[in-house]
This record gives sequence, structure tokens and C-alpha cells, in this order.
Amino acid sequence: MELLTEELRAQLPALYSTEGTPAMEKHVYAKFFFPMGNWTWFVLEGSPEGDHFLLFGYVIGHEEELGYFSLSELEAVNIHGLKVERDLYFTEGTLQEVLATFRSERT
Repeated sequence: MELLTEELRAQLPALYSTEGTPAMEKHVYAKFFFPMGNWTWFVLEGSPEGDHFLLFGYVIGHEEELGYFSLSELEAVNIHGLKVERDLYFTEGTLQEVLATFRSERT
């Protein structure tokens, strides 16, 4: 599965371009997840950085935090044949809306 399609790349705001927007009001463009774990990445921004494509978003793993992650790192994950996937049924919205939906699906 292609994690970041050309269409999705074109929609993403460049890194740092939404700095003035409060975190919970930022728009979430995509959701990535690892199917055999608790890791989820909500993508808010992205830009090419050298040979990599760097993303900024909200990461849920051992902790929950805003942070940077590279597309190549996500694509490199392969544990027993399982890889990071893009949620094809994800509905875009503000980070506040997306996290509310995410948490309500977990209860």
C-alpha cells in the first residue's frame, strides 16, 4: 500500500506553515496505523527534506505527542510481514474532532 499518494502530498501544508494555528484546530489529512500494535500517526503537515519526506503530526504510541516522523521510517516497518498502513476509511477533520472519534471507537 502506498502510504502517501501524490494527491495526498499535494494537499499537505508545508512544514511549519500552520504554526500559528492552535494544535487542536489543525486539519488532519491522513491516518497511518500499525495493525498489530497501538501506534497511530495523524498527519498535519509534510515537506520533502533532502532524500526524505518529513511529516509532522500527532503520534499515539507509548506516549501521545506532536512530533516529526519520516515517510521512509514508516515504510521501513515490517514485523512478521505486517507494515504500517493508511486508513482508507479515515475522515478528515480538525485534530480535536479526529481524536474524539478515535477515542470513541476505542471504548
